[in-house]
Formats: sequence, C-alpha cells, structure tokens
Amino acid sequence: DVVRGGLVTNSKLLLSCRSGKLTPSQVAKNIIAMLEDCDKSTPPLRAIVQWDREQIMLMAEGSTTRYRNKCTLSCLDGIPVCLKEEFKVVPYHHRVGTVYLGTQPETEDATVAKKLRKAGAVIIGVSNMHELGTGTTGCNPNRYHKIPRNPYNPNHFTGGSSSGSAAAVAAGLCPVAIGTDGGGSVRIPASFCGVVGLKGTFGRISCHGSLPLSYSTVSVGPICTSVADAAIVYSILAEPDLHYPYGLKQPKATLSDMCAPDLKGLKLGVDWTFFKACDAEVLSACEKAVKHLQSLGASVVEVSLPEMEEARVAHVICILSEMRDFLQPDFNKHFHEMNLETRASLALASQFTALDYIKANRQRTRSMRFLQEIFSTVNCILTPAVPCTAPRIYESDLLAGSSDMSLTVRTMRFMQLGNFTGIPGIVVPIAYSTAGLPISLQVMAKWWDEAILLRIGLKLEQFRDQTKKPSIYYDILA
Repeated sequence: DVVRGGLVTNSKLLLSCRSGKLTPSQVAKNIIAMLEDCDKSTPPLRAIVQWDREQIMLMAEGSTTRYRNKCTLSCLDGIPVCLKEEFKVVPYHHRVGTVYLGTQPETEDATVAKKLRKAGAVIIGVSNMHELGTGTTGCNPNRYHKIPRNPYNPNHFTGGSSSGSAAAVAAGLCPVAIGTDGGGSVRIPASFCGVVGLKGTFGRISCHGSLPLSYSTVSVGPICTSVADAAIVYSILAEPDLHYPYGLKQPKATLSDMCAPDLKGLKLGVDWTFFKACDAEVLSACEKAVKHLQSLGASVVEVSLPEMEEARVAHVICILSEMRDFLQPDFNKHFHEMNLETRASLALASQFTALDYIKANRQRTRSMRFLQEIFSTVNCILTPAVPCTAPRIYESDLLAGSSDMSLTVRTMRFMQLGNFTGIPGIVVPIAYSTAGLPISLQVMAKWWDEAILLRIGLKLEQFRDQTKKPSIYYDILA
C-alpha cells in the first residue's frame, strides 16, 4: 500500500501498531478527542452522528492486548471503522437518518458489524446519512443529523446517501467506513469526498441487519482511504450469510492477480458517447486516466451501452417502488416527521403502477443480457464516477433541505447501471478541479469479478501524482 499526501491508510496504522509506536488504545483516545472537536467546530463536520467513549475504548483495549500478546485477529484488528446509520450497531439507535426510527438502543448487530467485531476492528460509531437513503446530496436537516460537510470544502455537500461514511474517511477519522449503494450511495459520496468506494455485486456482502429499503438494487460496500484498504475489507465481508438469501450461491471471493505488475491483456470497454456526458474538467481528467491505463498494457475497446435511458427510468421505478412499498406505514404514520425531500420522493413513487414495475423488471432482464454480451468481449467498463464535482450548500438547505431532481438525475447518471443490473463498481479519485474538489473514475466489471476492479483501481492510484489533504483533516496517528 502506498501512503500519499500523509493520509492515514489502514496499512500505515497497522505498521504503527505492529512496531509498537502506537497502540489501538492511544489511537482511540486521539479519535475520541477529535470526535469532540468535530462537534464543536464551525460548521460541525457531522460525519459521525452517534458514538460512545466507553464502547470505543473497550474495543481498542481488547485490540491493544492482542497486539501485546501477538495474537491479532485479522488485518483489521485495531483499525477504526464506522458504519452507516442504516445498519444495526449495538448499542446505538438504528435511526436510518430519521427522527422517528430507532427509539431504543439496538441490541443486535447487523451481519457486517458482527464480522468487523470478529475481525478486531474498533467501531468508532455510526455515520450520518441522507434520510432513508432517498437522495444523492447527503442533505439531512433534521435535529439528529444536520448537514455533513465535505472535508475538501465545508461549503459543499458530501454526496449521499452514505454521506457521513465518506466524510469520516476523507477527514481522517477512520480509514474504513461501510455504506450501502442503491443508486450510487457509496460511490457518489466517495467520489465527492476524494476517497475510494466499492459497490460489491448484488448479494456479495450481506445486507442483513440494515433497513431493507430496496429489495433489488442495494449492495453493501466499503469506503476507504485506499484501494488496498478496500480489498482487505472486501475480503473479510464478502461471503454467504444464511440470513441473507440473495448471496447464498455466490462464488468464493478472491483477490486473484490484484497485484499484477501491469494490465497487459485486459480489455477496457468505453462507450464514448455515454462517457463524455459530463463537465469539461471531469472529462479531461478521466480521459487522461484512461490513457494511463493504456500505457500499462490494457487496450481500450469501444462498446455500445444500449437502452441507457430506458435502464435509467426503469431503475428509478424499481428503487422508488420498493422503497414506497416498504415505507408505506411510515409514510402514513410519520409523514410530518419526514424531511420535505423524502415526502416528495415517496409521493412521486406512489404514482408508479404495478404495470410500470413489471415493465421495469423486463427492462432489467434486457439490460443484463446486453451486459453479458459486452463482458464476453471486454473485462470491464470505464466511465467517469460522477459528471460533476460536489455541489455547493446554500443557507436554505440548512433549514429546509435540498430537493433538486435535475441534480439527483445527473449525479446518478453513471451509477444506475450497476445498481439496476447488480454488477460491481469501484470509484477511485484521480484528480482535482480548479476549485480543489475531487474527481474520480469508475470501473465496472461482470458479476462477482470484484478482483479485476481492485487490480485496475491500484493502477489508477498511480495515475494520481499527489493526494491533497482536505481542509478538514484529523491525523489520528499524531
């Protein structure tokens, strides 16, 4: 793992613990002090919305003992992590970005939380999110959450819905966070905050213990400081779970050829018409990154992604219909406690019919068949991650929230194909705009082939000649 710009990666933290320079307990004390500072800063970062000093220290002290006795549990032992509030994490409230859910502390962990504890990770709390995952900005003005700030510029959004997870990693509070992705909700905030985001194949990582907002589009994935960190977390979390039937028949997760010295023999598919539908600065950086991959031996093959507009509309019908179905009791009982944007999204969803949903799923079958054909000729598909950089926060957003449907549609442009068809995708930061905001490239691969994403992702990190420290950054090793 390469440490760039002084940012703390999982590997750098591991080396410090193994060498005895630092203990997980010392790191935990640093983090607690920084979490207190986050809440007092102007404006508050609002990345971690629930945390508990005793819980953090208890896990950290257990890890410190294991390091002392040379019996660590995994590569994540002692590593600070946070989980999106969409997951059940003991003893926190499972609010899912709302003011009305999670009235009592949780008593049972989600599967991913259990796996992280078993690996020895130190859970530093649960992270902020867009209310019920219904948007792509992360704007959540309610009293428990407030607006998380982009560490690269606190006047800009983090992206959503895994907003706090991306902000926590970018700000240095932890090198690893867990999010969910139903319409780009891991990859959009990772892109806006300049960190790595991996959306696994649908079913690859268990969703058990998260609120089942959308049955057919949501995947779980890590948000990390580096591709190597994402690979470590993926290797620990990716396996069947008896409580989550969608992933029971998955092939074994591997990291095969991830560290190959070049990309010789790989064919990178690009639909240039689709690729170029983004801001000029984003396009320029992404085109240069593609040339970099070519210089490492990969060949670029022009492909056609058919019926993308149909797939886009069908994805919206599927995800909103499923969310409206699950949230029907909430919509009736807690309507006035929801943010205005959430009410509008669920009201829109109520206009879709059963026929719309059936036709949308027929389109899903068509889109998956198109992709099967494309992946018989190329190893992956490249796109920009998001067509633009992180949007600005306005004063009115702090009070009433933000509802900009055109922005939502735009930020999801390159994301929806992966959610709609279940293929995996990774976003890797490659450059910065003239305003200093991060720009990322996305790589998507065929179902269950996350290993190729990680291999290409490592090479993309080499393209980025420097990592700029965000304006909000906490060095937990200090």
